[in-house]
Amino acid sequence: MTIIERPQRILMTVDAVGGVWRYAMDLAKGLRRYGVETVFAGFGPPPSQAQAGEANEIGKLLWLEPPLDWTVDSEDRLEPVCGLLSQLTHAHSIELLHLNLASQAAALTGALPTVVVSHSCVVTWFDAVRGSDVPPAWAWQKRLNRLGFERADAVVAPSHSHAAALCRCYGRMDDVEVVYNSSNFGLTSMPKEDFVLAAGRWWDEGKNGVVLDGAAALCRWPVLMAGPTRGPNGQYFAIEHATSVGELGHAQMMAFMRKAGILASPSLYEPFGLAVLEGARAGAALVLADIETYRELWDGAALFCEPRDRRSFAHAINRFACNDTMRAEYGAKAQARSRSFSADRQCRALMEIYSRALVAARDLATAGTIS
Repeated sequence: MTIIERPQRILMTVDAVGGVWRYAMDLAKGLRRYGVETVFAGFGPPPSQAQAGEANEIGKLLWLEPPLDWTVDSEDRLEPVCGLLSQLTHAHSIELLHLNLASQAAALTGALPTVVVSHSCVVTWFDAVRGSDVPPAWAWQKRLNRLGFERADAVVAPSHSHAAALCRCYGRMDDVEVVYNSSNFGLTSMPKEDFVLAAGRWWDEGKNGVVLDGAAALCRWPVLMAGPTRGPNGQYFAIEHATSVGELGHAQMMAFMRKAGILASPSLYEPFGLAVLEGARAGAALVLADIETYRELWDGAALFCEPRDRRSFAHAINRFACNDTMRAEYGAKAQARSRSFSADRQCRALMEIYSRALVAARDLATAGTIS
């Protein structure tokens, strides 16, 4: 598709807690090749000094007081969000909103083109992890997200499996567009070391750290679990058998990725899984939970395990640890597959979506003027 119109400046929402940060930084860097400037509007716990520096090198970072929707018990605390976003669009001559939480679009007014990207939400999290709807006390999150999807000019999901989950959980949603994530982490082929690496917010039940930690006690290689063990609302996961390396900066994390012989992810809920893509680009052999997203992205290029079975994970890890040839073959398969998730393809797809949203908004404004 031809890109008819290009926004010169967009406002993109971010947070510093999970994968949205890396997604936003890599995407904004790619969009600069199309002449698009990005103003980042941050919510939730503030970024580190290194994160803030990175964002300001790529675009302009503004941090706002309201929290992230999934960290609060009441929607009242989110009421300022849409007003603040509207103020920023005027102050910075924004032409398009790229929102990385659906609830942020729920109460938007005006005709500014709005693209909502659903990276995750509590509704699809409960569906995948607990096999249930959200508790009644959190029903407002489902309502706000639905309003946000309806307000958006385009809704984007990072995988077909997550798009299907959105439709299953929220009801019919026409034309959810799938744009796979990408990574700016370069393909590497440096010698591997004998350890297993896993990365995640381990306080999050959906990351399923308990299974990998249990598997670590049965593995021939040490299992290193990188990422925070304490969440923003006091959640905590105690790592007992694996080695916790804590929360790492991106450069430190990538240094571990380059060395790891095996990359493991036991996630029960993963709309995409950037850490797995980074491990694949580094040529690690992949050991993954057998969930829909990972089958969609990595089938034929990884060993899959029963998600709630620690012995299944230990068996797969030990198969790789004991067979250098098999491990190298699967590392090469994963790296080859990772080429499919290119930054250029992602940016091109999103630029086409932006273009359609801009044209639709212009046509609507023209029709309103004529009438």
